[in-house]
Parts: sequence; structure tokens; C-alpha cells
Amino acid sequence: MSGKTVIHVVDDDAAMRDSLAFLLDVNGFQPKTYESANAFLSAAATGAASCVISDIRMPGLSGIELVRALKSRGEACPVILITGHGDVALAVEAMKAGAVDFIEKPFDDAALLSAIRAALDTRSAKQGDSAAKKEAEARLADLSPRERDVLLGLVAGKINKVIAHDLNISPRTVEVYRANLMAKTGAHSMSELMRLALAAGL
Repeated sequence: MSGKTVIHVVDDDAAMRDSLAFLLDVNGFQPKTYESANAFLSAAATGAASCVISDIRMPGLSGIELVRALKSRGEACPVILITGHGDVALAVEAMKAGAVDFIEKPFDDAALLSAIRAALDTRSAKQGDSAAKKEAEARLADLSPRERDVLLGLVAGKINKVIAHDLNISPRTVEVYRANLMAKTGAHSMSELMRLALAAGL
């Protein structure tokens, strides 16, 4: 048991906690569950906490506030946020605050496991920040000025309709630009695209 990597699950939904704990357990992790961010913070000493998975919207402290609280305590454990479809703007704000990733519900088990493994890797790869910046800049280098404008709107947490209004184009055109952004950068998810943009300093 002691050799397993501990993953902390923070969610006010008992069914979600149980299903995440089961998924983590069968994939060789040691889950610890908490019904609120406050319960997690008072229990932790995260010590060598490897990774935290937290819902973004919870009674009491939100997922973003949890990220900030851990940061203010000097805890370096990576946090992955689970977010509802309408919460992408919040999730981007959380990544700016220091969360390493966000997963949109309903999520695929494989996507979550891969996010956890990537988060555990980033813990040991902090010194590669400048390399990550160069790589991100290279992946964004081929974007047209208009695609970059759309990306900046997304990083600012704006929805398609608002970006369309700001740029004086149709929401449908914004969708086309979003698809182009994913294709040109090779990003497989919105969170990966946001990570690239933030790493490049946008």
C-alpha cells in the first residue's frame, strides 16, 4: 500500500467521490477522499501529496480557492480541476492561479488518468519551464493574427458569442477558428490549448 501514489479527491458529490476513488484504486493509485476543500486543507499535511483532483464548484471553498490556498501554504502538489461545461472561463482562471489542468464533465476515464500522469510528470519537470515556453511558442507560431485574437479571447475566459462580438465576426466563424487552433497546435483538448497559451505567456 505504501508504494502507491496518493491522489486526493475533493468533491461534495459522494457518488462522484466513490466513482473516482474506484477508478484510481483499480489503476494502481491510493485514493483519499474529502467532501470539501476545507476538509482536505484541515486534514492535509498533504506532505508528499502527489496530486489533487477537485471539483471546481463546491459549497464553501471553490476549486480555485483551494488552488490559491495550497499555493499560499507553499504546497507544490499539482491540482486537476473537474469542471462543468459552462465553467471553462473559471477553469482558465484556475490555471492562471496555478492549477495544472482541467477536465470537462462528462469526462473519459482515460483522459483523467492521462491528466494525472501528466500532472505527476510536471511535478518533476518544473525546471523545464523555459523549454516548455519555447515549445509552446513554436506550436503557436503558425497561427494567423485572427486565430491568435480568438485564442486571446479564450484565454480571457470569454464565450464564443462574446469573442464574435469583440472581433465583429459570427459565432460560427469563431467555432471554425477554434477548430483551426486545435488542428494547428496539435492540442487534443481545451485544457491543453490553454496550457500552451499560458506557457507561451499569452
